[in-house]
Amino acid sequence: MKKNYPIISLYVSLAAFIALALTLLTRGAMALGIFTPAKPETIDLALLISGALVILGLAVYAILAPDSVRIFLGGRQARYGSNALVMVLAFTGIVLVTNYLAFKNPKTLVDMTEDKSNTLAPEMAKTLQELPSKMTAVGYFSPEIQRDQAEQLLSNMKNKSQGNFDYRFADPVANPVQAKSDGVTGDGKIVLEMSGRKEIADYADQTELLRAMNRLLNPEARAVYFLAGHGELNIEESGQAGLSRASETLTSKNYTVKTLNLLADNAIPQDARAVIVAGPQQPLTANEVKLLMDYTLRGGALIVMEGPVPLTDFGDKPDPLADSLDRVWGIRLRNDFVVDQAGTNPLQAIGAKYSSASPATNAMALLTIFPMARSIELTQKTDQGPITLTSLVETSPSSQAWGETDFSSLEQSNATVSLDPEDTPGPLTLAASAESIKDKGRVIVFGNAIFASDEGFDAYGNGDLFINAVDWCAGADAPVDITVTPPTQRVFMPPSQLQMIAIIFGSICVLPGLALGAGAFAWLSRQRRG
Repeated sequence: MKKNYPIISLYVSLAAFIALALTLLTRGAMALGIFTPAKPETIDLALLISGALVILGLAVYAILAPDSVRIFLGGRQARYGSNALVMVLAFTGIVLVTNYLAFKNPKTLVDMTEDKSNTLAPEMAKTLQELPSKMTAVGYFSPEIQRDQAEQLLSNMKNKSQGNFDYRFADPVANPVQAKSDGVTGDGKIVLEMSGRKEIADYADQTELLRAMNRLLNPEARAVYFLAGHGELNIEESGQAGLSRASETLTSKNYTVKTLNLLADNAIPQDARAVIVAGPQQPLTANEVKLLMDYTLRGGALIVMEGPVPLTDFGDKPDPLADSLDRVWGIRLRNDFVVDQAGTNPLQAIGAKYSSASPATNAMALLTIFPMARSIELTQKTDQGPITLTSLVETSPSSQAWGETDFSSLEQSNATVSLDPEDTPGPLTLAASAESIKDKGRVIVFGNAIFASDEGFDAYGNGDLFINAVDWCAGADAPVDITVTPPTQRVFMPPSQLQMIAIIFGSICVLPGLALGAGAFAWLSRQRRG
């Protein structure tokens, strides 16, 4: 039985070596982000244990069978084999150490890509080299989306910053408290921080990051006012009637959030970058509407969120605000409510199509949910002169959605509705914007306010849409002069049938045949030499 002990130690060492190889593969998958175990530290522990067992098994064998080890090491094959082993280990070690040093000390010596995709724009490089203090970036990317492009861009920025820029990544799903604290409302955003101030880039792009860096380096007061006095959603309350999540997020983006009572103040504050009318339950007076329209015609910005009339206390009273939006800005709030068969609840309109022409929606990737919304029509006939009208959010063209005008169904439980001739067939506009070409006044109108309330803010892309709308109205999308090289588009051209036959013949017959022929030639040469 004692004679078997050395063999058993070799078997243990072999099993440990197989476990070590599998553990290394798992560790590599973790490093590439392919696999994320529940407890990553157990993989490192398994790596140490399997490596120790390999060494321990060989050591036990050497102790129990010293003669076998001596014969093996003294043999001809062992001498040549050990030389080859030393060469392989030395080469592998050099490669590993070189890659480790290069990974830990990234330096871009030369950009070999055709379109210089790893080269920063001169404006970005200059900004990074002139950073007055340390700037850090946190990329909020969940495992659901790719972060390779963002990681490459942030790495290039770090290399150009002369030590003043660093970054890391965080999972907004696994760390919701941290994401909320940073004002992050969605996936794929990058938070920049310097000297205690933060700015958010909505996506990983040089222009967007440089725009956020400029706001961080050149802070200025940005006040937005929520209108009060008509039963609007309250920025200090939570729940369906509150906008505390929207207010917190705007504050985290360095906005100053205030309320405005036009009935009492009778003027728009000078520092207002935007005025928001969020779900009034009573119509605004003609004087208030005049103040708001005059403000927008002087280059101000207005966001209006009005739901279906039966859900308010408007009754049969006129709505001067809706009339002025139609007459001055060409945006008409239809007197209906949206029925959308795309979701499980037909009274929840699904925003599925976004305008790629507007900065407020061109980066939207998630759906938006509008509970009890009214549809919007772009009339194109305005008193304002040339303006740019944009349908920002629409229901899906493939879903059956329409603007229902029979409000009696809202008063009955389990009532059924159908598309009638007087209804408006889909796809329907749920949000629209208008911008004056001459005065640069901006207006965004939503047929719903609940989507931005605390109950709806974190649902899908609702929070992103509202914050993007405020950013656009407040001018946070100011263009930056940046020189970006357009990427080279590459198209895979599959080989022809003849080329495919040549590839298969060469890989299966020619290359193996050359190797066999060389081996046969070497064998024959040795036989002739004796």
